[in-house]
Amino acid sequence: MGKLNLVQAIQNALMTEMQLDPSVMVLGEDVGREGGVFRATEGLQEKFGPQRAMDTPLAESGIVGLALGLALNGMRPVAEIQFDGFMPPAWDQIISHISRIRTRSRGRFSAPLVIRIPYGGGIRAPEHHSEATEAVLVHTPGIKVVYPATPYDAKGLLISAIRDPDPVLFLEPKRIYRAIREEVPEDPYTVPIGEARLVREGKDLTMVAWGAMVREAEKAADLAAQEGIRVDLLDLRTLSPMDDQAFISSVRKTGRAVVVHEAPRTCGLGAEIAARIQEEAILQLQAPVVRITGFDTVVPLAKLEHHYIPSPERILRGIRQVLAF
Repeated sequence: MGKLNLVQAIQNALMTEMQLDPSVMVLGEDVGREGGVFRATEGLQEKFGPQRAMDTPLAESGIVGLALGLALNGMRPVAEIQFDGFMPPAWDQIISHISRIRTRSRGRFSAPLVIRIPYGGGIRAPEHHSEATEAVLVHTPGIKVVYPATPYDAKGLLISAIRDPDPVLFLEPKRIYRAIREEVPEDPYTVPIGEARLVREGKDLTMVAWGAMVREAEKAADLAAQEGIRVDLLDLRTLSPMDDQAFISSVRKTGRAVVVHEAPRTCGLGAEIAARIQEEAILQLQAPVVRITGFDTVVPLAKLEHHYIPSPERILRGIRQVLAF
C-alpha cells in the first residue's frame, strides 16, 4: 500500500486490470507514447505495447466508435476523451449506439467499455476544457456515470467500471488530480457502482456533493462546524444509478438539505435530487432544498473561474440560508 494521488490511482487501476485481463486495453489521443495529457496512462504502452495502449487521431467520435466495435468483439476497451469539452462529437456514438446496444439487440450484445473523461473546471484552462455536463449523461438511459472524489475510490470504481458488463462513463475531477494523497492498496479491489459514501456524520443538515465539489463541501462543513452546525455530508460517487436512498434517509434525519455541483443550475442534477427529496421526505423537510451551483452561462476563462465554481464560502452561505428558514 502506498500514498497515491488521484491520477496515480487511476494509472494503477489501469495497470492492474491490463495485467490481469488481456482483453483490457486503452485508446485515445496521446495515451500511448506520451502517457496521456495528465499522465494517467503513463508506462502502459511500454509494458503492453501499442496494440493495447493505442494512440488515435484527434477524433472523439472515432475513438468512441472504435471502442464500441472493440467491445462488441470481445475486448474491454478504456477510451480516453482528453477534456470534457471535447465530448459533444462523441455524444452521437454514446447516445445513438453505445447506450442502446443491449436493448437494440434484445440482450444479445452488450458493450463492456469505459470512457474516461478528465472533467470540470478549476485548472485555469482555455475554452472547451472546463465543462460539467453530467446532467446530459445521466439523462441518457443505458449508461452508468461514475464520478470519484478520492484516490481510493478512483481505483476501486475504475476497476468496477472495467469489469462491468455494460458501458460506464468515468468522470475524473482533474482539479484534484494531484491535490489529495491517501493510502491506496496495491492489490486489486473494487468499490461498488451505485453506492454513496458518508463523508462525515451530522444532525443539523444534509449536504450532497460529488467529484471535485466534495472537497469544497468538506471545507464548508468545517467552517459550519465553527458555528456549531453539524453537517451530514454525502459523496454520491455514482451519478447514474444514483443512490437516492442515501440522501433521502439522511434528510429524514436532519430535515434540511443543500446540494452542491459546479455544473450550471438550470436542469442540473441538484434539481433532480431536490425533486426526489420532496417526493419521499417532504413530511420531514423543515426548509426548501438549496442548490449551490455553477451559473447558467458558458464557463468563464481563468480570471473569473473562481467566481463561477462554488467555493466553501458560497456553500456556507447556503447552509446558513437553509438553517435560517
